[in-house]
Amino acid sequence: MARRKAWTLIAILLSPIYILFNIYIGRGLILWMSACHRCFQKKSIRVLVVALYTFLASSLLTAFLMPAGSLQRIMKLISNYWLGTFLYILLTVVIADLIRLILIRIPFRYSHRIFCRRGFIAGGTLSILIIAALSLDGIYGASHLQVTQYDVTVEKALSNGKNTLKVVLIADLHLGYSIGSSYMKKMVARINEQSPDLVVIAGDIFDNDYDALDDPDRLVQILSGIGSRYGVYACYGNHDIQEKLLAGFTLEKTKEKVSDPRMDALLEKAGIRLLQDEGVMIDDSFYVYGRPDAKKPGRGIAERKSPAQLTEGMDLSKPILVIDHEPRQLEELSKAGVDLDLCGHTHDGQMFPGNLLTSLMWENSCGYLQKGSMHNIVTSGVGVFGPNMRVGTKSEICVVNVHFAANCDEKLQ
Repeated sequence: MARRKAWTLIAILLSPIYILFNIYIGRGLILWMSACHRCFQKKSIRVLVVALYTFLASSLLTAFLMPAGSLQRIMKLISNYWLGTFLYILLTVVIADLIRLILIRIPFRYSHRIFCRRGFIAGGTLSILIIAALSLDGIYGASHLQVTQYDVTVEKALSNGKNTLKVVLIADLHLGYSIGSSYMKKMVARINEQSPDLVVIAGDIFDNDYDALDDPDRLVQILSGIGSRYGVYACYGNHDIQEKLLAGFTLEKTKEKVSDPRMDALLEKAGIRLLQDEGVMIDDSFYVYGRPDAKKPGRGIAERKSPAQLTEGMDLSKPILVIDHEPRQLEELSKAGVDLDLCGHTHDGQMFPGNLLTSLMWENSCGYLQKGSMHNIVTSGVGVFGPNMRVGTKSEICVVNVHFAANCDEKLQ
């Protein structure tokens, strides 16, 4: 409750700042256009530009307030693209203004060429080109799914005698307004190309709102097409709950944040086994354990088990794979006997410079880390949250080729 109130307060405090900044940007845009050509000095043109900019700037709130339906879906898509573009407008304008303020105070030979009409036009044009390039690159990056390979060696044996286990790790699908059936079809095709033994989904399958799904029945059909020798297992993340968000902030005052029962049902229909703080033995050879989210464990779970508790009662001579949405408690998991910890959540920052920030926040924000004898892999994720863009990061599925040293040693003997 206290956390929700804090986020609501932050949203309220940021609102006037957002409005003032957009007024500042809108004014600068009008001045730049007027400097470029006299036709932009006409009142009718200025009114049209202001109306269009206001429409985009208010799209976040408009989409939030609109009733569910096709029009809201369109507005949500517009607002998600706008949010990403706005972040780079903010970054570019702040940097450009800082450079201008510094140059004003430093006398140099060609200052008159910079602080004139042509200089103003050139600076504005350069800023717009940078914003457009970053935004278009982000849209492209969010729509192209890549495959990342990892090879790890576990110092244990599989009782079925196999030397390797091919695991496909996916996370952060964020099924909703930005990610739908067409992208899932592409994802399933890429997964099946790998011929995996096991597929795991490390949380944030949904994007907070079941009603945002474009076609639930079609999604069931697509996801049920994932081919895997041992099946598909999943855990929930912090967004696998029914909750309305405005620019990433939760403003609802419901008492409990849990998954919509329709989310659970969709996974079941698609043949995806949801693990809610529980583990399963597969082929009498290895364990797969799915942890609930650290902050929002969900329905029926007041507090998730500790690493020591989750391996209690397991045969520690067998390999233990854990699916955990957030890459937390790595040291504790390693000490508890976990061999492979597979995570998501961070998106690798999703948009530069976000990846610089996430690297400061997490011991392993993306990629591979060995902790004792445990291997931790964090994927940057399949989908996106908020802005429908990726800049400096990638949408990916991870193929983890797990080698079992003990099996190999036995064959060599």
